[in-house]
Amino acid sequence: MNSIKELIKSGKTAIGTSGTPNAENAAMLADSGLDFILFDTQHSPVSEVKQYAEAVKAMSGKKAAPIVRVSTNQPNQICFALDIGARGIIVPMVNTKEQMVAMMRACQYSPLGDRSNAGVRGEWGATSNYKEYLDRVNEELLIVPMIETQQAINNIDEILSVPGVDVLLIGPSDLSIELGVPLEYESDIYQAGLDKIAAACKKHNVVPGMYFIPPTMDPNFFVEKGFKFFTMPWAAWASQGIQNGINSINR
Repeated sequence: MNSIKELIKSGKTAIGTSGTPNAENAAMLADSGLDFILFDTQHSPVSEVKQYAEAVKAMSGKKAAPIVRVSTNQPNQICFALDIGARGIIVPMVNTKEQMVAMMRACQYSPLGDRSNAGVRGEWGATSNYKEYLDRVNEELLIVPMIETQQAINNIDEILSVPGVDVLLIGPSDLSIELGVPLEYESDIYQAGLDKIAAACKKHNVVPGMYFIPPTMDPNFFVEKGFKFFTMPWAAWASQGIQNGINSINR
């Protein structure tokens, strides 16, 4: 079953972090209390989805869900991510309803979509027959388009009208540049853009999220706006935990 989807449906905030191809790190992070690990192939040294296969496999049976951001809205890229066991798919630069429909069809098995059938893939719980497996994947897979342009904001209601969207994810940097306030995350213009997106998501019963929280800002500020899906850097938290452990020892 998809724990991350159940979490956001309950109204709670889903917190994740960026992952690497290193299986040992993925296993550690998946047991750390985080809700998801995000494997990126768009803005990352890793451009090939299948390079994350061992890291995703190492997360088997652990708390956090593996989510993959593909580089482009292409069926083959989405298929590769799903075949290695992703329980959520992020697609960048979804600007129109047509692009949203294309993403949805690439993610879902027939009759809802066009995903190629390659046998049972990923962890979706026990099923009594293959049809039940196909239906469960269609129901449980987390679908996350990214909006990063003024065109996407203009088309937001049409994009969100496509059945099955779970999270609408903002690319903070790209959105700020598009709005004419590059990296000015606290500006009135940027905040107004966020409010418009949050209002549209509420109207369509979709969770608004942010790819990352701007480093100088409090995550709770965004949670209060309704943004309940985002990543945080884990290295500082890990270092703090190690330091706390060292300080607890009489040296």
